[in-house]
Parts: sequence; structure tokens; C-alpha cells
Amino acid sequence: MFISRFGAIAVKAKANIRLKFSSEKKLKTVLNSLKPEVNSAATTRARTLLRKEDRSLVLRVEADDTVALRASLNAYLRWINSILNVLEVLEAR
Repeated sequence: MFISRFGAIAVKAKANIRLKFSSEKKLKTVLNSLKPEVNSAATTRARTLLRKEDRSLVLRVEADDTVALRASLNAYLRWINSILNVLEVLEAR
């Protein structure tokens, strides 16, 4: 059971992903960039938690169903990849 501002919701699908970063700066940049997405979720079918552990980002998604879980995971992983690509381009300058 997951308690949110919408009340009690039965969680049927969840995933935990740990991503290790080569630098603390990249980790903080990704975390700060994704905060607005976590704070204003586009759907009530999935809830996301991001946290920093050492030099890793832990992404936890809990969803009402596997479709919502997959959509949320895909979105967050694409955003993380895009942020890292932008950082790579900026570092190359």
C-alpha cells in the first residue's frame, strides 16, 4: 500500500534502479534537473522517488500497473540520458 496525497493506492508494480555516476557534479546536475518532474507528476498512476546514495542515483517507481511502470521508467531514463548527453557536449567545448 502506498499513501499519497490522493489517498491509499495499491501498488501492483515497482522498480528500483541504481545508476552510478563518474562524478558528484553530474549526479547533482541530474538530480536537480529531475526534481520538477518528481514534484509535479503527469499522472496519478505512478509515483517516483529520486535519491542520492554516495555517487549513485536511486530511481524508485511504484505504479498501479505495468503499463504505467514502463512509461515512467522510459521517461525518466530518457531524461537522464538526455541530461548526460548535454553535459557531454558542454564538457567537450
